Amino acid sequence: MTWASIDLNADLGEGFGRWRLTEDEALLSVVTSANVACGFHAGDPATMRRVCDWAVERGVRIGAQVSYRDLAGFGRRSMEVPADELAAEVAYQIGALEVFAKAAGARVAYVKPHGALYNRVVRDEEQAEAVVEGIMLSGERLPVLGLPGSRLHEHAEKAGLPVVTEAFADRAYTPEGTLVPRGQDGAVITDTSAVVERSVSMARFGVVTSRCGQSVAVRARSLCVHGDTPGAVGLARRVRGQLEASGVRVEAFV
Repeated sequence: MTWASIDLNADLGEGFGRWRLTEDEALLSVVTSANVACGFHAGDPATMRRVCDWAVERGVRIGAQVSYRDLAGFGRRSMEVPADELAAEVAYQIGALEVFAKAAGARVAYVKPHGALYNRVVRDEEQAEAVVEGIMLSGERLPVLGLPGSRLHEHAEKAGLPVVTEAFADRAYTPEGTLVPRGQDGAVITDTSAVVERSVSMARFGVVTSRCGQSVAVRARSLCVHGDTPGAVGLARRVRGQLEASGVRVEAFV
């Protein structure tokens, strides 16, 4: 399925204390949805507050980017977390961000898992169900952003939560439509022209070329450009500009 419009999202607020990783203010002038780190893989209260304020000023939707509790590994290490504990931690992260979103005059609009948790809930029934339980525990029936066909989306739909399909502009795909693990060569695509071309292909035609050269169907309502890659702001601007030049409206999904 292709869309007349597409959301452009990025992971933001991924710093801690004096350490900064993402160019939050600049990216918020380009994207339509902001996946804000909630303190478990990155982020701290001051950063969350600042990003929420900037997002509201620019009309960007605020999403909770929930993660395993893994600051040292940036949330990209696989962890074994009991389901009841994970559900509580997901609810905790949503609640923390909601405080700052409300203070800025908005609300948390959706949830997106990060890193190892994002990849885990594509196939892991128990962990996917725990993430959905955590969203329900937060008290809001929030849309869930994730890969098409994931266990996360299956459990979200069973719980009556809206699901939003996502594709990645700068990540390599397997022939099965999943992401190539970051530890493998070529997992992150750094050639700007290639990223832009893939973005338009996914938005307009619903296909992307896998690492093996095969065409893979992608049903994307939202397109992610990673905020922690070198030159992320310039890349995001190029992607948005070419999408719009190709007749695709760039607008938030909520």
